[in-house]
Amino acid sequence: MSGEFDRGLWAARDDSAERGDTRRLAHIVQPAGLPEAGEPVLLGFASDAGVARNQGRTGAAGGPAAIRRYLAGLPAHGMTRLLDAGDVACAGDALEDAQDRLAARLAALLGQGARPVVLGGGHEIAWGSFQGLARWMQAAGQAGPVLVLNLDAHFDLRTGRPGSSGTPFDQIAADCQARGQALQYACLGVSRLSNTPALYARAAEVGAVWREDREMQERHLADRLADVDALLADAAHVYLTVDLDVLPAAVMPGVSAPAPYGVPLAVIEEIVLRVKASGKLRLADLAEYNPRFDIDGHGARAAARLAWQLLSV
Repeated sequence: MSGEFDRGLWAARDDSAERGDTRRLAHIVQPAGLPEAGEPVLLGFASDAGVARNQGRTGAAGGPAAIRRYLAGLPAHGMTRLLDAGDVACAGDALEDAQDRLAARLAALLGQGARPVVLGGGHEIAWGSFQGLARWMQAAGQAGPVLVLNLDAHFDLRTGRPGSSGTPFDQIAADCQARGQALQYACLGVSRLSNTPALYARAAEVGAVWREDREMQERHLADRLADVDALLADAAHVYLTVDLDVLPAAVMPGVSAPAPYGVPLAVIEEIVLRVKASGKLRLADLAEYNPRFDIDGHGARAAARLAWQLLSV
């Protein structure tokens, strides 16, 4: 199942009687047509089947709609239009079908020259997102290497199958190895308390680069941006995925696994902006926002802020 553009999600106050540019995203959003080269296009992935398979707290399927409602009221600040391609929705446990449809939509958008920004949904979004990038690269004759940059408290390198929200980067690593595709997986924000020794061993096995949350505080920002710059320098294409449970629970209560420590929003935002400015970002997604467990919209506001940064000119 796929949902079309839903105008009802985009409502905001009208300040047009005031002087100056008072437009908000709700006033410039439109159904996705033909994007201009490099133009961001919003797409949702309404799924928490992978979270359920990973024994997490479900509700992330409602994330795309909830984030859009908070995006709607944010000021446009120089944007003339925002393209919304609707949602890819997962029916029940039909996760692999939903991931395949997400990949097809993303490959098509990339083929049109767009820069997709996808709203999840559980982190099973990552397998669909990466497949979309890989299909576009193959169709366009694009070579690697590819950087998969995951801002996350979890490696999500579980080796069990079927796939879930805990397996996508293991699926990506195995796929790239089978196809001979050069891949660098980096996970920034890892919590030692949320990952077993087996997951650290798997990260080492796939050649991952990681930094733990204790190394990701504001006092470490310059060093972490230097790390990101080094990763970007070696990449031809970048897929950025932000698991919102990397943020402290006080900022992001609306996730399946809230972080008691976490990485400050200011650090995550600066990394997102650095990647966006590189010119190598092909697609980005935000995963794991779960409105069922949010408190007074705190998490939705943080997610919408990061999405706005990715969508803005």
